[in-house]
Amino acid sequence: MTKPISTKIIVISISGIILLTLMAVSIFTYYSLFGAPQKQAESERFIVSLNAETQDTIQKLHEQGFIKSEWGFNYALKGNEIQPGGYRVSKSMTAWEMAKALKEPYMKWVVIPEGLRKEQIAELIGNALGWTDQQKNEWINKYTTMKYDETEGVYFPDTYLLPKDETELQIADRLRAKFNEKFQPYADKFVKENVKWTTALKVASLVQREAANKVDMPLIAGIIWNRLLNDPPMKLEIDATVQYALGESGNWWPKIKPADYKTDSTYNTYIHTGLPPHPICNPGLDAISATLNPTETDCLYYLHDSNGQTHCAKTYEEHKLNIEKYLKN
Repeated sequence: MTKPISTKIIVISISGIILLTLMAVSIFTYYSLFGAPQKQAESERFIVSLNAETQDTIQKLHEQGFIKSEWGFNYALKGNEIQPGGYRVSKSMTAWEMAKALKEPYMKWVVIPEGLRKEQIAELIGNALGWTDQQKNEWINKYTTMKYDETEGVYFPDTYLLPKDETELQIADRLRAKFNEKFQPYADKFVKENVKWTTALKVASLVQREAANKVDMPLIAGIIWNRLLNDPPMKLEIDATVQYALGESGNWWPKIKPADYKTDSTYNTYIHTGLPPHPICNPGLDAISATLNPTETDCLYYLHDSNGQTHCAKTYEEHKLNIEKYLKN
């Protein structure tokens, strides 16, 4: 006769089965939330766009198979924000490892606006990449002065994703390469117009700094060309050239005082005829295009009123009347 199984053994057995089931469910849940999507995977570059919200980035990580669960990764992230930039990640990372990998980007976004001088660009890049003052100075005085025609104007304004371990020379080369890429279609057209690319870039830099807006650029370009091609050539008398001569750290584009027009500098177009020795800023494509396609005008003078509107004049007498009408009040 078979001996009946005791109630105690049955309870223990059922409890064991329940415990094992709970353990299995717990392990499955853990790996579903926090586990690596793949056992083995190569390291990849993951880009977080400049204006991306953290939650959008998490969704992108999930969609691209870098994390198993958005909720699980959010938990591992512990409320931290994911900065824009470039990261090295792998699909073999757990949620915890991924959260750690996304703490600090190895590539930083740098936005360089149109019309900055290279010292300002050095500040933007240096601050993003953690350059020392010495590195910034070397970029300004060494790596951007290796060729005469690359002293200024060829450090193209754009949005860059820059590796933090890239050298100052590599950064300078990167910006120059971008300029060459963007300027090439215009360079061929300037050749057809018998205009040297260096001359065109100088004019474009003046247009960039002097125009009140994009719409005004062709008119300003037309007036500058009129002055340069006048017989005899006229002094350009452009305030931005004096600002460039006087600019210093903390105030790269100072407000001009009457005495400043006598500043002894080769950039001062109030005392020297013709263009400055180098561009006075790094212009964008709008200014370059305006230089190539200036407005046909008889004007030789211009000013901006308090609303930023441009008023031009054919003669100095008309210009003086514009000064009385738009600036004296």
